[in-house]
Amino acid sequence: MTIHLSRTQNAASWGLQLLAAAILLQTLFFKFTAAEESVYIFTTLGMEPWGRIGSGIAELIAAGLLLVPAAAPAGAILAMGIMAGAIASHLTVLGIEVKGDGGLLFALALTVFVSSAVVLLIRREQVPLVGRFFQMA
Repeated sequence: MTIHLSRTQNAASWGLQLLAAAILLQTLFFKFTAAEESVYIFTTLGMEPWGRIGSGIAELIAAGLLLVPAAAPAGAILAMGIMAGAIASHLTVLGIEVKGDGGLLFALALTVFVSSAVVLLIRREQVPLVGRFFQMA
C-alpha cells in the first residue's frame, strides 16, 4: 500500500525509525555475547538463556522491519510489544536501575517504545485496523 507522508512526517518517521532500530541493534551485542548485565537480567527474570536469545532475535527482526518503509508499522508494533515486556520487567522485578546503570536500560526501553508508537501513529494508514481506529476517534 502506498501512502503519502508530508516531508515533515517522512523526516520524523525516518528519524524515529532509525533511533529505535539503532537502540535495538546496539543492545543485541550484549544479548548475543552473553554480557554479564544481560545474563544477570535474564537470570533474575528466570529466563536465561532462552529469554535473552529469544528477545535478541525478536529485537533483530523488529529493527530490520523498522528499516523498511513498507514494513515499518509491523516493526513498530513488534518493538512496542518487546519494550512493553522490558518496561514491565523493570517496574515489577528488576527496578528502574539495574546493576548501577542509572536507569539507562529503562530509559532506552521507554525511548524505543515511544519512538515506535509515534512511527505507528505517523504511518497508521499503512495498517488498516490502526488507520480506521484513528479515523473513528
